[in-house]
Amino acid sequence: MTPRVCITAMGWVSPLGHDPVTFDEALFAGRSGLSVMDLHLPGSDPCQIPVGRCDFDDSQVKAPSKLPLDRGTAMALVSAQQAWDQAGLERHPIDLQRWGLFWGCGMGGAASFEATSRAVWGDHRRIRPSSVVTSMPNAPLAELAVHFGIQGLALSYACACASAAVALGEAMWAIRHGRVDAALVGGSEALLVPGVVGAWQAMRVLAPPGSDPAHACRPFAADRSGFALGEGAAAFVLESEAHLRARGGQPRWLLSGYGTTCDGRHITQPDPPGQVRAMQAALADAGLPAHKIGHVNSHGTATQAGDAAEALSLRTVFGTHRPAVTATKSVTGHLLGASGALELVATLRALQTQRVPPVGHQAALDPKMDLDLVQGAARDLLHLEHAMSNSFAFGGTNAVLIASRAG
Repeated sequence: MTPRVCITAMGWVSPLGHDPVTFDEALFAGRSGLSVMDLHLPGSDPCQIPVGRCDFDDSQVKAPSKLPLDRGTAMALVSAQQAWDQAGLERHPIDLQRWGLFWGCGMGGAASFEATSRAVWGDHRRIRPSSVVTSMPNAPLAELAVHFGIQGLALSYACACASAAVALGEAMWAIRHGRVDAALVGGSEALLVPGVVGAWQAMRVLAPPGSDPAHACRPFAADRSGFALGEGAAAFVLESEAHLRARGGQPRWLLSGYGTTCDGRHITQPDPPGQVRAMQAALADAGLPAHKIGHVNSHGTATQAGDAAEALSLRTVFGTHRPAVTATKSVTGHLLGASGALELVATLRALQTQRVPPVGHQAALDPKMDLDLVQGAARDLLHLEHAMSNSFAFGGTNAVLIASRAG
């Protein structure tokens, strides 16, 4: 029998708030956390871009390393401390050599890198000696390792939009196979700086400038026009069931399945067969038939090509079974490397409350999508036992997670 991996606790920093009450109120009402960012870049007209910004003061977070701290790393530290405290780990002796640290981050310290570039080319100042270690993609992992003293596996994943989902899945497999007994896992991203936002806008995948933030991101809608970038972090404590019970805990949720594949075809164009293989691999890993999945938190980026590919993939995997589908990027924005972690938070809240959150718009569904998209109001879904969360990334990496009630 495959050992069960428990999700013991979680913490997050998000555009919808940082505590369960505030987060749930917005999530299940489909209320957008998006606002506008004024973008002024040389060579382009000034404009306002919808973004998912967090109400978060990173200046109040101190680095364990004593070095300057990137905003994304500050979010990682806060969310991880929330999860650690919620798990009650300080009340029990733990072997930190049997703990792992797995973290996803897509673009590294974007704010730190942009500040360094401005210092050199704009202000003609010298580069800070700490610039490399503040900007590197594994900076959150490094600071978390120092803060918590974790001495087992420490692995950082940079797989674009699938980074955090891959970190979660790989941590689950490491626990299952006895490489570690428990792990601190998650993802973080803070890239709402002019250079990065301007670069994404140049790709023509963002909602158009001037869009109403509350309705800018419309996954699976007939008039969908792109996503909004967001920022945030989410962290989880994962434990083997034996480790959790040995310290007197009871499992609440399980991370029961994980599948990852590579399209191997194109860097930016999604490939339905690759997505299908990832979903089927996650189902096989969980030992579940497709009809047992009651809810899917889709990747749902509101791009024309991305939504069409995912809808086709979902229909291929689930056939006549129609799970309740939502797309929480509509209200949080797209957190890139952190998106899989925050979307797992939303998936677990759905399992906990037995409700599926709606997408944050009521635009007409594209009839070609043919999905059971939850719109308007949250849907009660009694006896929801298993839910899927999809993350499909630039570069062709697909990562699918399945979470379950521990029953």
